[in-house]
Amino acid sequence: MRNLRRTKLKNLHAEAEQFRRRAVVGFLVIALAMLGLAAGYFRLQVLQHEEYQLRSEANRIKPRPIVPARGLIYDRNGRLLADNVPAYRLEIVAEQVGDLEATLAGLAGLVEIDEEDLARFRETRRATRSFRPVPLKLRLSEGELARLAVNRHRFPGVEVVPYLTRRYPYGDLFAHVIGYVGRVDVADLEAMGDSRNAALTHIGKAGIERYYEDRLRGEIGYEEVETNVEGRALGVLRRHDAKPGNDLTLTVDARLQQAMVDAFEGQHGAAIAIDPANGEILGMVSLPSYDPNLFINGIGHKDWQALQAPARPLFNRNVLGGVPPGSTIKPFMALAALEAGIRTPEYETLSTGEFFLPGQSRGYRDWRPGGHGRVNLRESLAQSVNSYYFELAVEMGVDRLDEYFDRLGFGHPTGIDLAGEIPGVRPSRAWKRRQLNQNWFPGDTVNAAIGQGYWVTTPLQLVQATGLLANGGVRHRPHLLKATQAGFNAPLVPEPQPPGVLLVKDPAHLAAVNEGMVAAMHGPTGSGRSAALGSTYQMAGKTGTVQRVSRRGTERMDPNQLPYHLRHQAWFIGFAPAEAPTVAVVVLVEHGGSGARAAAPIGRRILDAWLLPPPEDTPR
Repeated sequence: MRNLRRTKLKNLHAEAEQFRRRAVVGFLVIALAMLGLAAGYFRLQVLQHEEYQLRSEANRIKPRPIVPARGLIYDRNGRLLADNVPAYRLEIVAEQVGDLEATLAGLAGLVEIDEEDLARFRETRRATRSFRPVPLKLRLSEGELARLAVNRHRFPGVEVVPYLTRRYPYGDLFAHVIGYVGRVDVADLEAMGDSRNAALTHIGKAGIERYYEDRLRGEIGYEEVETNVEGRALGVLRRHDAKPGNDLTLTVDARLQQAMVDAFEGQHGAAIAIDPANGEILGMVSLPSYDPNLFINGIGHKDWQALQAPARPLFNRNVLGGVPPGSTIKPFMALAALEAGIRTPEYETLSTGEFFLPGQSRGYRDWRPGGHGRVNLRESLAQSVNSYYFELAVEMGVDRLDEYFDRLGFGHPTGIDLAGEIPGVRPSRAWKRRQLNQNWFPGDTVNAAIGQGYWVTTPLQLVQATGLLANGGVRHRPHLLKATQAGFNAPLVPEPQPPGVLLVKDPAHLAAVNEGMVAAMHGPTGSGRSAALGSTYQMAGKTGTVQRVSRRGTERMDPNQLPYHLRHQAWFIGFAPAEAPTVAVVVLVEHGGSGARAAAPIGRRILDAWLLPPPEDTPR
């Protein structure tokens, strides 16, 4: 009885009320959760449907780039200068190879694999998934292809993959014009900017290949490839074809180019031939040269070391090199004086063999002991009389000379379509103060009058100015691109060029200068007459010799008796036929000793190659 009184009776009504309250709260929580879940599904399925659909597709479909064929390069007559040819590379898929080291050792017995190939393979493999192919050797010879075909069954996971590669059929003949392509590096990718270009394996590194890279490259296409979660390709869904690069037709002539190289007979130097009527470069050589095919898939250490010779075969003397112009500056000095009105063609100067500035005891000498006697403008050019130009320069003054040579283009890049052209040096008061922090002296003017002293002139600047003499005083920009073609069946589109600039006020002044240059080649006193003997056409020209060492006192020196590396630089400028020029040339022979003996004969052979009927044209 006592225990029953102590037992508390349950309040069923209160418990039921509590359960209802908890049920309502639980229902509300579940309802809110369901609403939140529904809102999330609505956001994902409706509001952000397109975004997540694209993400899903991106995880399933990968774009695989298609690299376009690079544009071809031709000479003015349709000869192929840069081609795309089939080649074969050796690739390895690591996951399909049982023993990778044994496979590499076995392959080394069939193909030539150097340490650079192995190092590149191992580095690339570390950054590549095991099911993706990794190149081991980028170029296989026909013999290597045959040996691999016979032993193919021994090497699972090893594939021979065909592709197109660049080829330069003329080898070293056009190396400094066309340049070469090389493998893309990080700096190239940063310079190109567009991420799609990351698929490119090669890019223009020098010459025309570099300057017109955007045109030659084309536009990259792609395939939409379905992949699994590991990234393995399952199939191609769609294909967007690449757009091949444009074909380029250059202004150069392969036959003339070969003739220019042959004319040097192994000597080092540079030469350019242009059409003075429009600035088209007909031929341009820098010697010695190199084989651009060595660079396409990465040059080996041995080949690279061979190109570091003192003769600098990689150095483009026409674009990057410059030396004083010597006496080739005299026709332009004469033209400047005529245009300024301080000389007439008939004005005579007495050449006694030595010229003195007022109040100075040091003499500036003519090349002929005892001088040339009384000479006018014609004979000053024919005999290359220094004292005529010493007197002229002092009277005209460096400031007026600087202004005129600035108009002619000296001291400025010509604007040729090749990268890296230097401006050279046009000596003046401002230049000397800026570069040397020194005053200009009268002796500097005397030296500048005959193309010595501080002058630095490139062959391109001289050939542009020579073309002006041959073309009625009109200066054209030297250029290499003649036309572009966007596909095999597309029309050939001429490359637009800026109009020429008329720089000579009086045609009679130009005629007087050209008469002197004709006399230099054909006159009885002409300094270059030996090079013109037997010519069936009339040429105008001027030789130049640039001293590399100074004489002591009144001592005279024979440049041919000097050590080779100290011999004078030899120049020749000219054009022909003199009465209606179709070609202008500039020749620079390094250590040639004498312009008349070394450079002028080469210039004659170049003019002959262009103007005379060619021998039977056999492809190289």
